[in-house]
Amino acid sequence: MTIPPAGKAAGWPAAVLWDMDGTLVDTEPYWFEAEFELAADYGFPWSEAQALAMVGNPLPVSAAGMIEQFRLDATPEQIVDQLLDAVVERIERVVPFRPGALELLTELAEHDIPCGLVTMSYRRFVAPVLSALPEGTFATVVTGETVEHGKPHPEAYLTAAARLGVRAVDCVAIEDSDPGAASAAAAGCAVLVIPHHVPVPPGPSRSFASSLSGVDVHTLCALRS
Repeated sequence: MTIPPAGKAAGWPAAVLWDMDGTLVDTEPYWFEAEFELAADYGFPWSEAQALAMVGNPLPVSAAGMIEQFRLDATPEQIVDQLLDAVVERIERVVPFRPGALELLTELAEHDIPCGLVTMSYRRFVAPVLSALPEGTFATVVTGETVEHGKPHPEAYLTAAARLGVRAVDCVAIEDSDPGAASAAAAGCAVLVIPHHVPVPPGPSRSFASSLSGVDVHTLCALRS
């Protein structure tokens, strides 16, 4: 089947907006390791359940929650920096792309569908991921320090769509967490949810797949039909 140029097929997404952690790359294990290291450094208990509860949250929110819960003698900025240092060190060694992610990015590029990266991670963490991809893979990158309100607020997705010159309602977002899916849906995107480390409940504008393997342009078009 020949796919028509972008924008000429009914239901064709104006852009595809990607979450990063757990969606494009499987960095959550890196975050879990960094959190356990931080807990050991500060001497407070930490569990896998607590680590999973942080998935999809903005870094300052997670850091502030740690400080409040365990009465840490640190600022949110210090906690964020320590976590980032540990995770960046790991991702600079190996970028763990999720199955099917690179194939879908390649297909979208072949058909001139712009992509945006919408993550609550910080730019210095995102940089090693971007450097492992062809230049221009993402036409815009929205990171956690560039928005006032993190996910589940819609600001990040609205910002990405505006930078691309399209309406969020004409975009498809790909997410792996409930806060991220809520953010994208609130912005007006159709959302493809690929649950990974944590379950994601059904919700407005959400469709589900078990993996990005096998997801193609036609799959994304069907989300907007």
